[in-house]
Amino acid sequence: MFVDTHAHLNLNSFKDDADEVIQRALQKDTWMINVGADFKSSRRALDYANKYERGVFAAVGLHPMHLFKFNAKTDEYDFSTRGEEFNYDAYEQLAKFPKVVAVGEVGLDFYHMDIGVAKDKIIKLQKEVLWQQLLLARRLDLPIIFHSRKSYDELVELIKRFKKEHRDLMPKDKPSYAKATKDKPWGVVHCFEGSEDEAWRFLNLGLMVSFTGLITFSKRFDDLIRRLPNDKFMVETDCPFLAPEPHRGQRNEPLFVKHIAERIAQIKNLSLEQIAEITTTNARKFFNI
Repeated sequence: MFVDTHAHLNLNSFKDDADEVIQRALQKDTWMINVGADFKSSRRALDYANKYERGVFAAVGLHPMHLFKFNAKTDEYDFSTRGEEFNYDAYEQLAKFPKVVAVGEVGLDFYHMDIGVAKDKIIKLQKEVLWQQLLLARRLDLPIIFHSRKSYDELVELIKRFKKEHRDLMPKDKPSYAKATKDKPWGVVHCFEGSEDEAWRFLNLGLMVSFTGLITFSKRFDDLIRRLPNDKFMVETDCPFLAPEPHRGQRNEPLFVKHIAERIAQIKNLSLEQIAEITTTNARKFFNI
C-alpha cells in the first residue's frame, strides 16, 4: 500500500477524468490526500473526499501564490491566480469536516515576485495569512502542509516565532498529541528540495519532509535520503506536476507515487515493500487516517 500525501486532482488538469484517476489508484491500493490551493480547490478536494468511503482525503488552505492576481508561468505550469482574500471563518467551516485531515497547502513563496506588486507588500501579506492559517490548524488540532519556495530561512524564523508566542497551541500541550507519541510531527514541508542542513532545521522544529518525483531524476537528494530517519519523511506526487521517471514530461497522478518509493528504496538499500510500509505508516500517523 502507498499513500500519495500531496495530490491536486482538484485542479483543472483533472477536470475531465479525476474520478477515473482516483479509481485507478484505489484499485492499486494507493490512497491520496487532495490538497487545496484556494477556497474553490479546497472545497473541491473535500467534495472528492466525501465521494469515496475509503482512501481519499482532503486538506484545505490558501496557497501564498493565490493572494494576488497574476499569471504564474514556469516549465511546469501556466495558470492565472484570482487574488483571494483569506477568510478565516470560511476555511474553518471547511476544515471541520471529518474528511479534512490537514490545513494546506500554506506557506511562503518568494519565487514569483515580479507581479506588479511591491516585494515588501507580497512578503508581508504572505506572512500574515500564513500566521492565520497556523492558528487555524493548531486550534483545530490538524497537521499542516507547508509550501516553501525560495523562503526556507523565512519559514523557519516564522515558525520559531509562532511556537514561542503560541506555546499553548503547540502539539505537546494537546490531549490528542499526548495519546499519540512524544515526537509526533505536527507539520510537513512538502516537495522538499533543500539541503540536508535545511531538512534538519525543519525536523528540529517538529516537522517532517516529503519527497516528489524530483528525486527520480536528480541525485542531489541521495545523501539526505540515505541519512534521514525512517520516521521523518513521506512520499507525494504533487500531481499533476513533477511526474517521476519513467513518466517525466507527462501529467502526473497518484499511482506514480510508487516510483518515488522505488527510488528511496534504492538509495536506502531497502526493499520496496519496506519503504511502502514505512511511508504508509508515517502518513497514516501524521494525518490520522
